[in-house]
Amino acid sequence: MLNTYRRMMDVAGSYKSQLQSALLLSVIASIIQGVIFALFFPLLSALMNQPIDIQRVWTLLALFGFLVIVEGLLRWRELDFAWITSTDVAHETRLRLAEQLRRIPLEELNQRQSGDLNVVLSGNVSEIVLWIGSLATLIIQTLVVPFVVVIVTLFVDWRLALALLVTFPLAVPIYRQMRSLVKNLLREITDADANTASRVVEYTQGLPVLRATKQVGERSQRLQAALVRQRDVQSRGQRLVNLPLIAMATVVEVGIFTVISLGTLFVLQGSLSIPVLFALVAIAMRFSEPLAQLTGLASVFDLMEIGLEKIEALMSIPPLPVQTPPAQLTSFDITFEQVSFRYADQSEWTLQDVSFHLPERTLTALVGSSGSGKTTITRLISRFADVQKGSIRIGGVDVRQVEPSQLMRYISAVFQDVYLFDDTIRNNIRMAKPDATDVEVEIAARAANCHEFISRLPKGYDTSVGEIGGTLSGGERQRISIARAILKDAPIVLLDEPTSALDTESEVAVQRAIDQLVADKTVIVIAHRLSTVVSADSILVLEDGHIVERGPHPELLSQQGRYAALWNAQQYAQGWRIAA
Repeated sequence: MLNTYRRMMDVAGSYKSQLQSALLLSVIASIIQGVIFALFFPLLSALMNQPIDIQRVWTLLALFGFLVIVEGLLRWRELDFAWITSTDVAHETRLRLAEQLRRIPLEELNQRQSGDLNVVLSGNVSEIVLWIGSLATLIIQTLVVPFVVVIVTLFVDWRLALALLVTFPLAVPIYRQMRSLVKNLLREITDADANTASRVVEYTQGLPVLRATKQVGERSQRLQAALVRQRDVQSRGQRLVNLPLIAMATVVEVGIFTVISLGTLFVLQGSLSIPVLFALVAIAMRFSEPLAQLTGLASVFDLMEIGLEKIEALMSIPPLPVQTPPAQLTSFDITFEQVSFRYADQSEWTLQDVSFHLPERTLTALVGSSGSGKTTITRLISRFADVQKGSIRIGGVDVRQVEPSQLMRYISAVFQDVYLFDDTIRNNIRMAKPDATDVEVEIAARAANCHEFISRLPKGYDTSVGEIGGTLSGGERQRISIARAILKDAPIVLLDEPTSALDTESEVAVQRAIDQLVADKTVIVIAHRLSTVVSADSILVLEDGHIVERGPHPELLSQQGRYAALWNAQQYAQGWRIAA
């Protein structure tokens, strides 16, 4: 409970004091509500005494009405958080999560499923944070009101108060068992929901492939498995939750029946008056309602706690550390000094003892078989993660001394798989420089050889590209991404062979755009087709995480080593034809 309270305060952020005030108001209002119910004892006694003490009755009614008004005002003020402030808390929480996503190391982020992140950013915030005030105050009311009634009853008849109090110990083991069962199950349910969300995203994005392989609908094994698991977990949850709910309701009803029976016995024995018994019956009926709801509220409360745990877990991921004092980059040559690196989920080194120096304003190609470490080198330059051994320097400055956001100002990346946002072409290009004018956007588009095809579109630069740029061809998407990089005008450019998956016509257009992009830049290109990098200033040949050869194209060919073997294999493949 204390951990949940702490997490609630952490999520409330700058609205922590407002949430604390709302909870305090709820406690005070619940105490007043308990006192209101307790007034039934003297009020009914005054009404049934002969002769009726009219002044006492009116006094009690006035006090009753006054307390009702005060409670109403407190409840109304308490609801300010639930109705108004909670939306501000949810908005602030989303902004804090978005900022945290920006700071989380990409290596850590890539290990998380998109569905899990979606559940945290949308589901947990909307379903948990928006209701955090209402749920917390409801639980306070459920616990405080019966407790106050018991305290007041103690002054009326200690025997009845003791009988009411017995209901609490009877309910505790059921409540604890319920929380133990439900909490573990709810975690499983939220994990199943997140997994299903990831599979749905995967399914919709992969529909063309799934249709081609007849893996749609019931044949989509991964999605169907996630849906079946989600159904089974939810069904099990319903069974586990309903049994304790019934047990709790039964215990409460038996407890109330016992209290009323004892009261009746005391009346028959002459040790309790009938008005007090009537008041006890009325109070007991109201007493049973919140206790019966306690188990159901515990389930919802645990769901909130699990959501808060997920938010806390995401917020607690530390960003990449920055050595002090932070440094600024003034030159852009790149140096790897005995770099060894492995990913967090792997035991084998991806790169081992890699050293090289790339002079400023030169073009360097990385070649090698799949898994040799080419992409890892480009990722480490942009500080995807920190190396375990050695150092990476740009302009003589260790990248660990540069703020990640500052480092990315100096790096542009164009990869084979282009990601465009579901927005206009203009805004997708402008993303590299948010304050760019329309003229600057058009200049970048012309330099990337995409102005012509953009002008032919019905809405020109205001044409929406669809999700992931789905309304454009591969070559068109690639040129827009290059226009984005041109507009950014960063001194370091990372290229992952952006022409390898294009047809000849698109390749020529993209290659011209790349020529514009890389002029006077420090360029690192991952080369799959060696013919595209024969003019590179230097070529690094990687194999199993090591640099096995380095030098310009003619020199490497003359060595008759690994590079020459790759070159000859590709030259042979170019002459391959499908037999008729």
